[in-house]
Amino acid sequence: MTGHLSFPRQHARTQRFTLGAPRAFSVSPDGARVVFLRSRHGTDRANLLWVLDVAQGREYLAADPAALLGGAGEELSAEERARRERSREGAAGVVGYATDGAVELAAFALSGRLFVAELRAGTTRELSPAAGHGPVVDPRPSPDGRHVAYAAGGALYVVGSDGEADRALAEPEGRDVTYGLAEFIAAEEMDRSRGFWWSPNSDALLVARVDESPVRRWWIADPANPDREPTEVAYPAAGTPNAVVTLALIGLDGTRTEVTWDHGRFPYLARVHWSADGPPLLLVQARDQRTQRYLTVDTATGETRTVHADEDDAWLDLFPGVPAWTPDGRLVRIADEAGARVLMVGDQRLTSDSLHVRAVLGIGERDVLFSAAPGEGAGLPRVPGEIGVYRAWFRAGGDGPGGAGPLPNVPGGCEPIALSPDPAVTSAVRGGDVLVLPSLGLAEPGVRVAVVRADDERAPADWERLTEIASHAERPVLTAAPRLVFAGERNIPCAVLLPTGYATGSGPLPVLMDPYGGPHGQRVLAAHNAYLTSQWFADQGFAVIVADGRGTPGRSPGWEKAIRHEVAAVTLQDQVDALHGLADRFPLDLGRVAIRGWSYGGLLAGLAGLRRPDVFHAAIVGAPVTDQRLYDTHYTERYLGHPDEQPTVYARNSLVTDEGLVQAAQPARPMMIIHGLADDNVVVAHTLRLSSALLAAGRPHEVVPLSGVTHMTPQEQVAENLLLLQVDFLRRSLGLPGGEADAADGAADGAADGAADGAA
Repeated sequence: MTGHLSFPRQHARTQRFTLGAPRAFSVSPDGARVVFLRSRHGTDRANLLWVLDVAQGREYLAADPAALLGGAGEELSAEERARRERSREGAAGVVGYATDGAVELAAFALSGRLFVAELRAGTTRELSPAAGHGPVVDPRPSPDGRHVAYAAGGALYVVGSDGEADRALAEPEGRDVTYGLAEFIAAEEMDRSRGFWWSPNSDALLVARVDESPVRRWWIADPANPDREPTEVAYPAAGTPNAVVTLALIGLDGTRTEVTWDHGRFPYLARVHWSADGPPLLLVQARDQRTQRYLTVDTATGETRTVHADEDDAWLDLFPGVPAWTPDGRLVRIADEAGARVLMVGDQRLTSDSLHVRAVLGIGERDVLFSAAPGEGAGLPRVPGEIGVYRAWFRAGGDGPGGAGPLPNVPGGCEPIALSPDPAVTSAVRGGDVLVLPSLGLAEPGVRVAVVRADDERAPADWERLTEIASHAERPVLTAAPRLVFAGERNIPCAVLLPTGYATGSGPLPVLMDPYGGPHGQRVLAAHNAYLTSQWFADQGFAVIVADGRGTPGRSPGWEKAIRHEVAAVTLQDQVDALHGLADRFPLDLGRVAIRGWSYGGLLAGLAGLRRPDVFHAAIVGAPVTDQRLYDTHYTERYLGHPDEQPTVYARNSLVTDEGLVQAAQPARPMMIIHGLADDNVVVAHTLRLSSALLAAGRPHEVVPLSGVTHMTPQEQVAENLLLLQVDFLRRSLGLPGGEADAADGAADGAADGAADGAA
């Protein structure tokens, strides 16, 4: 029962209502099995590995962490903690798994131990590597299911799936070298969490070697526990050396062939793809990310050949699912062409500017599944924030705008068709003719997962719905009611939330801008749960506005790249324009406007409070990037260039180097700065430098240090009390009734709830 819980407590306890929801789906090639992760209920952190028998519509358990560990708690290695921080993984138990090609065998790690599950039978057993390897990280079966490769102690090992013949394939030559693991910026910024890839014949692997010796070291201390040694972190800050990443082709027979390309010109290994449909395929980028090459690998010699090259005056983005091969050996990629983000198969363009392609989800014999948002060529969509699943067809020849002529028995001819007609945020996983479609909609909280049988002869609305995979996530104690609109001359996507039960004509409301507002962080989504926290703030008496200005994803390449060299000015101006563009449609009190944000949103809140005090009257600045030179290479240099070449660009986009910071003529607005002391992504030095600059300028502010907290703030009590603390600050800063007394009452209620739960 959750009715007695306050929303902050429930939100924290359920990890933003993600616990108990099914995720991480795999479908067997014959469509017979769907594998997924899900915990038992909405406050259970431990994911279990489940299998759905599609024909029978029956779920059964394949791996239970509690049983496998004998009831003991998990022990995470430093490498596993880092992997989870990079992927923002706050759950426990089986947080990831990999399967063989037939989806009959799954491998995963628990407490650094190696397990495999026979998915047909629903049984799990432990493989016991030789002592001294160290904790197991990222185990992956070979496509034929006969072997499992895994990283441990900086080396890459392989063991038979029967537990025999455990041996090292590559061992580090020094303390700064690892094999089979992704380096920091690959995992944090490139969405590449892997460091090794099996050959389709299961006889060799491509293995990444990472040498971090050139990377400068930072030390993250725990001031609350001065007896503990600081943690050493190899952090490639903007303008400093990166890790050196190379590839080797290593056979199970011990042979090793180095893969060669121009590392000096293209140091970033962004993507690796190896399937039976073509030779190994690499995507490598220049450090400025304005040029990239698609390379094939000769497995006999390790030499590479360029099969495609891209260039862009701003930067080149990376996308999930590409590059890859079609079954007949053509390159599948996502490209920016003529102002649109399009899907390409070989030299055929399969989409027009009416769709903004975001990811490739699956490649069939003659079709591609992909996710996309309405593009600018389609005009304004029905509502902002739609992300749909589409299907496009290709063939070897023909005419037409899609690059292929009409195909027989295909609904719509050669035009892509939508598989998710309602406004929602939808994805897809396919195996054979079975599709798993997870969908987040506006009408209901949480995810719905439909399992359907695709049929080339019928439109998606007529496909056979086989079953649904149940979600055990808790239902929120409040209901979000966002108004999704476009604002201002640039039609900025916005969500506006008013207090529950607000009556028209009740007068204007103090305003809280609640953005992320930067690259890769779309907040305006056609999904109910995206607005739960914003609705809670609204219910405290605010009109809450979530605005996705230029730089945020989902609209067009030009929209996203308008921030080059002007990240601060452009994103801040769009928040101002969104606010003013909504003032004539909603009851906004422009004399009482606050802003809150985390990470990039924290930077945006800091910019608002310091540079636009004429608009914003209070700011909550969470884990902000205040000094751009302190953030990592791949992210920061993409938007601002190299700091040695663009010092003035860095100065005008950083808070602590802003000359306007010390101008006494600017009114000082109340500012609360929050930061986790254990954050290894946006390190606490960002906040300390900002606080020092504010103090030197005589500008009052508050700093809330969070001991032991990383960039995720996963701790339940911390997450709950942060919400209560922010409401109190907003009320005090804007001169609203309540303030500290109401926040104290809320905290007391939360403590009472916790005591009652413990007694129950």
